Amino acid sequence: MEENKTLQHEEGALKVTKLTLYEAIAIIVGANIGSGILGLAYSSRLAGWPILVLWLIVAGVFTTFSMLYVAETALRTKKPLQLPGLAQKYVGKLGSVLIFISVCANSIGCMIAYTTGSGNILCELFNLPNWAGSLIFTVPCVLVVWLGLKATGLWEKFVSTGMVVLLGVIILASFLSGKADPSRVMYADWTYAVPLLSSAIFCYIAQYAVPELARGMRHEAKKLPIAIIAGMFITGLLLAVVPFAVLSLTGAENVTQVATLAWGQALGTWALFTANIFALCAMMTSYWAVGGSMLTNIVDMFKLKDEHDKKTRLIAIACTVIPPFILAYGGFVSFVDAIGWAGTFGGVIMSIIPVLMVNKARKTGDIEPEWKCGWYAHPAVQATIIVVFGAAAIYFICSMFGILPAGW
Repeated sequence: MEENKTLQHEEGALKVTKLTLYEAIAIIVGANIGSGILGLAYSSRLAGWPILVLWLIVAGVFTTFSMLYVAETALRTKKPLQLPGLAQKYVGKLGSVLIFISVCANSIGCMIAYTTGSGNILCELFNLPNWAGSLIFTVPCVLVVWLGLKATGLWEKFVSTGMVVLLGVIILASFLSGKADPSRVMYADWTYAVPLLSSAIFCYIAQYAVPELARGMRHEAKKLPIAIIAGMFITGLLLAVVPFAVLSLTGAENVTQVATLAWGQALGTWALFTANIFALCAMMTSYWAVGGSMLTNIVDMFKLKDEHDKKTRLIAIACTVIPPFILAYGGFVSFVDAIGWAGTFGGVIMSIIPVLMVNKARKTGDIEPEWKCGWYAHPAVQATIIVVFGAAAIYFICSMFGILPAGW
């Protein structure tokens, strides 16, 4: 039986690399808990924390469904493919191009946020120029991406675990300090509600890593949905708790774009370092997942011979690192605007293409997988995902041009 399963799969430019369940969950949590969680308190300061929680639930549930569609599509395909390859196989060239543009837009948006966020933090902690702090942050990130999927899984496991421990310490300290007041967060202003959905969508960016997870868990296909659901559930809890703690401590009027700066300052020097080490770890784990995904998407999209080819990896890493520096330090895009734009356009494409892919893969896929989506793949659910994400994108665009109220 095991031999038959092996014969059902092929290798191409992307190689099969085994991941454990823990590593897969860590990649999802590490990818999601990055710049988005650092900007959520600031993004939600006008709308209020209850509205943020509502959107985190909506975006989290629908994004999880979309991720499961991609997981089933990948498992129905013999050869390991990234999103552009899966889209081309089941939707056509236009779908492949659109989803590649979405991956690039999302990745660059993420990297702008990581670049500016890490620079701000290291400037605050060590009085370095922002660009120097960003460069110091980027070097170890690039090294792990260079080493590949297995190295990413191992480092995600260790650093994500440490990151959650640091987060627990700083949250506990916030509420034991006597300075936190939960009543500061219990307000809602629906005027600023809708644009906040774009930030919530952005925070669940691990959807781009699903083909990587499917590639790493082909040997245990039934555990793939467990990894996705567990990783997204943990993500949702952390995304809700951090803004609650920050806003309770600082109040909406004192929160900064990178929330841990104000958070740490409110508790003292030790907390400033602890909170910002957490922030750097969060952005680093996201960088690994996003950078690795971007690399393999380039390999897949341009039909390059081998993901381990040095020239391929150099090109992909250059495409990941250089544009964000130019955009961030050219003053073109702010930390929170980068999150909003990436969440908007990535959300629209990733709400539509996975629906089309899974429906077509069920008709023309290469193999019958060990696991497949259940009731949440019903056409009514699929239509709801597209409508919600599409409406959020339209509102965000209108708000950026001053036609409707902006969220921040």
